[in-house]
Amino acid sequence: MIETWRWYGPDLDQITLDEVAQTGATGIVNALHEIPYGEVWSQQAIAARRKLIEQAGFTWSVVESLPIHERIKRGDGDLAHLFANYRQSMANLADEGVSVICYNFMPVLDWTRTDLAAPLARGSGSCLRFEAYKMAAFEVHMLGRADAASDYLPAVLDQARSWFEASTESDRDALLHAIMSGLPGAFDRYDIAGLRHQLSLYDGIDRAQIRANFKRFLDEVIPTAEDLGLRLCVHPDDPPRDILGLPRVVSNVEDIAWILAAVDSRANGLTLCSGSLGANPANDVPAIARQFADRIHFAHLRNVRKDADGSFEEAAHLEGDTDMAAVIAALLDEENRRKEIERQDHQIPFRPDHGHEIAGDIGKGTFPGYPLVGRLRGLAELRGVIEGLMHMQKQGQAHG
Repeated sequence: MIETWRWYGPDLDQITLDEVAQTGATGIVNALHEIPYGEVWSQQAIAARRKLIEQAGFTWSVVESLPIHERIKRGDGDLAHLFANYRQSMANLADEGVSVICYNFMPVLDWTRTDLAAPLARGSGSCLRFEAYKMAAFEVHMLGRADAASDYLPAVLDQARSWFEASTESDRDALLHAIMSGLPGAFDRYDIAGLRHQLSLYDGIDRAQIRANFKRFLDEVIPTAEDLGLRLCVHPDDPPRDILGLPRVVSNVEDIAWILAAVDSRANGLTLCSGSLGANPANDVPAIARQFADRIHFAHLRNVRKDADGSFEEAAHLEGDTDMAAVIAALLDEENRRKEIERQDHQIPFRPDHGHEIAGDIGKGTFPGYPLVGRLRGLAELRGVIEGLMHMQKQGQAHG
């Protein structure tokens, strides 16, 4: 497996490439976050970023993300120029040697959390957390979304009301900020009125329509990906459930199977995010990894700890509800299968996802979920699991 590290670029990330080099990762996962959604990524801009990354001793392994404009997700109006721009960006990336593009199809928001610095059980560190009652308080009492109450348990709604009645303006501002923080590379940040407007643009758009719009996107771009030798891989919804009344369509086994069958091509693949999928109690992440192994082009490895009310938080990489060793074993088995059939792309790039803010990370102001030391701890733990499993495989082969 190829060790990679998500880096937000020289103008956004406080972590330097020299510091990333000290983690041992060999690949950088990057995007041109400074370019507004829907515009072409020029070959010149891509080449400049590639040169910067390669001069620091890395390969630019994966683009995360080449974002999809909201109008495409809504199926809004004449989209020809947006599809053309997306295809041109794909071509420019391919010309500069990038071969894997991670993207998502989540309406309006990317990953969603209510707390960016929830305290850890031990020590003074913190983690990202999704608190069901705070999300209910936001939707019901701050946003005033119609029918929001029907999405939550009565006990959660009671907690939401109590929290809201006791909250200060600063508390409510912090909650809005946390919910908006899942868009680290986006220019748009919404206040309550702005978010209401964005949600109103999805009025009347149901799950079937979102799927139809997704299918149209795949039909428009996958043939180009095939021609260019690119592999696109959709990122699961985070959390894997409807949010703010918006249909989400990449949340479970049935969703993934539908997407991969919608355009049956190796170029139409999956980013296996063990944390996103793991936040749904119905998702068996190791089983998902095995079922869709041949279409997994990229992996985010992290863990979550879930509560019965729908809340969850980021756990240490080997300490959450998901059997991380089983997930990695599935990926290694797939790599071996690809190697046996002599696929050049048999290695799967992965990165340690959302880490705890610990030790020297505290107070550094890095992107929520993307500290240096916390992710380094995660990478070291994952590296140990990978090496141990590979050793066991070799021992088995030697005695086979």
